[in-house]
Amino acid sequence: MRIALFLVLCAAHVVAAAAAPPGATRLGIEGGVFTLNGTPVFLVGASYYGGLGAPDATRAKDLQALREHGFNWIRVWATWAAFENDVSAVDGEGAPRPERMQTLVRLLSECDRLGLVVDVTLSRQNGAVGPPRLKSTAALVRAAAEIASACKEHRNWYLDAANERNIKDARFVALDEIAAVVRRVKEIDPGRLVTASHAGGDLGTREIPAYLAAGVDFLAPHRPRHRGSAAETGAWTRETLAFLRASGKAVPVHFQEPFRRGYGDYEPAAADFILDLAQAYEAGAAGWCFHNGAARKGPAQRPRRSFDLRDGPLVGQLDEEERRLFAHIKEAWRTPRGPK
Repeated sequence: MRIALFLVLCAAHVVAAAAAPPGATRLGIEGGVFTLNGTPVFLVGASYYGGLGAPDATRAKDLQALREHGFNWIRVWATWAAFENDVSAVDGEGAPRPERMQTLVRLLSECDRLGLVVDVTLSRQNGAVGPPRLKSTAALVRAAAEIASACKEHRNWYLDAANERNIKDARFVALDEIAAVVRRVKEIDPGRLVTASHAGGDLGTREIPAYLAAGVDFLAPHRPRHRGSAAETGAWTRETLAFLRASGKAVPVHFQEPFRRGYGDYEPAAADFILDLAQAYEAGAAGWCFHNGAARKGPAQRPRRSFDLRDGPLVGQLDEEERRLFAHIKEAWRTPRGPK
């Protein structure tokens, strides 16, 4: 699909909606779509994993730039310790780390004022970006409860209870543990949206009912990252949404972590990102993320992008292809859109 065609299609599906006034950004769900302040919206976001470690000036620059470019959500980890820099809001047993928890609350407030949604992610970790943590069910549930309590005032965020929970390494979180997290969070804050992300291959129709039985409010698949995967996103989305409708379970399908540059041999270009976004939107998905991170083969893994914001704002660490993507998103998505 041509990028120009994508821009035309997007222009036909504009929902006139300005940034929410301070303190009034409310994320919700109606059927299979997200809403902001009651208006259906397609979420276009960016990974901002190390956001709790960003200097105030860096964070302010990034959030403003993302908003100006048409983004309306970011993904921040509450358990992030890449490059020997632990910026987690909770410790290994789920207890709050006061300074970082305060930073999380402040970040939510800043995003609230700008009309931005925040994905707050927990992970047990596999050593790649910090030591294993939250290894027991009790620790995972406590971490979720502490965040739900501290951040209850803000309505612009959701919780990913376990990043890539199905991967059979230190990250693994059983679905009965996800159900325990959902129950505890809903006890504290009944309206809070909770999900758990899935990776290692497309989320299949045999697995979806188990996620829904665990109580997640929407699906957060991490699709495969091979060359050509962007062209497959639309078909997979349509099949999944058709399955959900036939099951009587119309929940959003949110592409929370697609491919990124600097990850492997396949280096997606701007056109690949835009095709993936177009496929997701046109097929009826609820949201999509510009995923980014450290360059594995770069010197000291730089640019590190959202993985280490001590190096400077995310927007200053982007390469040429990513800047092209930002320019296209600004042109096509600067006015928030409803679902197709």
